[in-house]
Amino acid sequence: MPLAIAPTTTPPARQPNESATDVLELMTVADVAALLRVSRSWVYEHTRLRGKPRSDRLPHIKLGKYVRFDPHVVRAFPDRQTAR
Repeated sequence: MPLAIAPTTTPPARQPNESATDVLELMTVADVAALLRVSRSWVYEHTRLRGKPRSDRLPHIKLGKYVRFDPHVVRAFPDRQTAR
């Protein structure tokens, strides 16, 4: 009996005005720690500040058990904190 092979899926086509640099690459906890020059535990702590307003937390995205960050938002985070 031959084995059935599932068809491969092709990645979604880019829009005509979308360049390769427009594709969002998310940062890891280690990337954010290096960028902000803090420890990895500081990054984790600031994603879960219980009892604090969400605006005080480091904005993040949960992908299952993984935490990822938008580079543009991470770069704006220190400016947002000092503006208070």
